[in-house]
Amino acid sequence: MSLNRGIKTGGLSGLIPAAAHAAVLAAGLGILAGCTHYQSQPISPDSAGAALTARSLQDEGLHRFLTQNLGREPVPWPLPKWDFEMLTLVAFYYQPSLEVARSQWDVARSAIKTAGARPNPTLTVTPGYDTSVSGGTSPWFPSIDFDFLFETSRKRDHRVVIEQLTAEAARLEVLASAWQVRSELRRALIEVVVAGRRHDVLRQQTGLQQELLSILERRLAAGAVSSLEVSAARLALAKSEASAADAQRQEPLARGRLAEVLGLPLAALDRVVFDDPLARPRPAVTVEELADARRESLRSRSDVLAALARYEATQTALQLEVARQYPDFHVGPGYQYDLGENKWSVALSLELPLFNRNAGPIAEAEARRREAAARFTATQAHVIAEIDGAAAAHAAAVGQRAHLLRVREELQKQAARLQIRLDAGDADRLELQNAKIELVAGESALLESEEGAVLAAGQLQDALQVPWTNLAAIVGAPRDGDQSHLP
Repeated sequence: MSLNRGIKTGGLSGLIPAAAHAAVLAAGLGILAGCTHYQSQPISPDSAGAALTARSLQDEGLHRFLTQNLGREPVPWPLPKWDFEMLTLVAFYYQPSLEVARSQWDVARSAIKTAGARPNPTLTVTPGYDTSVSGGTSPWFPSIDFDFLFETSRKRDHRVVIEQLTAEAARLEVLASAWQVRSELRRALIEVVVAGRRHDVLRQQTGLQQELLSILERRLAAGAVSSLEVSAARLALAKSEASAADAQRQEPLARGRLAEVLGLPLAALDRVVFDDPLARPRPAVTVEELADARRESLRSRSDVLAALARYEATQTALQLEVARQYPDFHVGPGYQYDLGENKWSVALSLELPLFNRNAGPIAEAEARRREAAARFTATQAHVIAEIDGAAAAHAAAVGQRAHLLRVREELQKQAARLQIRLDAGDADRLELQNAKIELVAGESALLESEEGAVLAAGQLQDALQVPWTNLAAIVGAPRDGDQSHLP
């Protein structure tokens, strides 16, 4: 078939031969059919708020999530008591900040596809009209030109590697966020448990102070003590009552903080029983254990690995800028129908690096690599300082707890001896009452030291980022409304 068949003199429909016209039309329809269409996903504040309010520890999606990550069925369900590790998985399931971190990782992964995309060719259609043509010859001389870009020096590969490393850094930052959530959860859970125990101790102390005041008031009436002693006891009772009232106020506040860390409404924690995190204190680590753990952390902590991935990304970015010294080339096949004649052409073009060889972007990339190296060093220095500080704090807290345990033991022995003497008629009830108050005060001090020891142990674990198998659960935790299992 002749390429000029179907040309109509003087008409726009004759610009392109019929076969070419059909091919262009089919290609256009194919392109349109493969396009992604926009779908609106509006957010309703009312619906979103209702979904947050409806969250609970009895949710079936949470049940499946726990089963998937524990490798066993949590029985009985709902759980009668929640320990720290179980609550950590709850936070991974519900905590909004982790959802934000996972979404940022999704964005980084999507950029890999963008970096790997091949450039589309361009199509240029140029109508031409010759006013000097006469007779039966068509005055139109349209042309169709294509332009295909061919990149050299593996530039596309470098872009893909940069985005892969950036996505890996984003994944590691999800893990770093998870460690942060885990640390906040531990502190919040300890606050809840300690607030309850402190209230109990202070109520006991208030009762003992009340008994002491009653003894002194009876002795004051008998003229055995001065009013100054009674006033001092009355003031001590008032302080004890104020402390007990403050501890009682702290309990709902601590539960509120715990609910916030878990990503749950406060009502979801009503009548929920928590395992006591103070029941299993961790002994101080040895110098050898600390050295081994520090060495491992300096090469395996998520923030260290994220900084390393970002440094490697700047390395590849420098390679890309060096590769851009070498020009890409364009191939442009074209066709023109010129006054009844079919003309074909192929154009080759490339940028001539005469006035610059990409020196500026290369220098910028080198500077960014130095910056990333400095950030990596700063990250490792921060890790070392954090580990050493946490280890020192933990050792001090363990030593203080051990000292207060010995003090409590002595106070218990003293109170027991006084009770024996009182039963034998050889001791004063006032003396025994003071010993009991002193023992309860020791219990309060011991509780604070236990809280400090457990918090210090947790800070040391967070600083070391000891490998924890369930930490992997956060990268695949389902989104709101998505109750699918992890891959």
